[in-house]
Amino acid sequence: MKRSTRKEQDPDLGILAVQLSAGVQREIFTRVAEQGFDDARPRHGAVLAYLDPEGTRPGELARLAGRNKQTMGAILDELERLGYVRRTPDPADRRAKLIVPTERGLRFMEISDGVVDQIEQRLSDALGADGYREFRTALGRSVATLPASGHDTEA
Repeated sequence: MKRSTRKEQDPDLGILAVQLSAGVQREIFTRVAEQGFDDARPRHGAVLAYLDPEGTRPGELARLAGRNKQTMGAILDELERLGYVRRTPDPADRRAKLIVPTERGLRFMEISDGVVDQIEQRLSDALGADGYREFRTALGRSVATLPASGHDTEA
């Protein structure tokens, strides 16, 4: 049996993880595009998924998203140019910057959080509430056993 056929018929963890992530991202970005956010890309999720309404430091966003600072800087530049975020001085340390969502960014975050809630509800309905809770717990434990940092998964 060809490797590709075997992987298609019995996908390994890496393939399943990619398929899950890609499916969630596809649904999020399709649905937000329908709401007027057709310029947002999955790579922007590295910021918008973790961004606090009151702002978050770039280094913290890079850590949370598992991206290096250079990649995060490029994503932030794009999001600032598109009007989703702005850089402001951090009131706690004027030498530091905060990444703060604009009204457009806040609206995107609200819509995408709602889409994720709907996806999770659909999965809970399909697996049963207990089954979905167990799946989430097992997935979280699995992620915790893997390296927290390393090479970016997307340049």
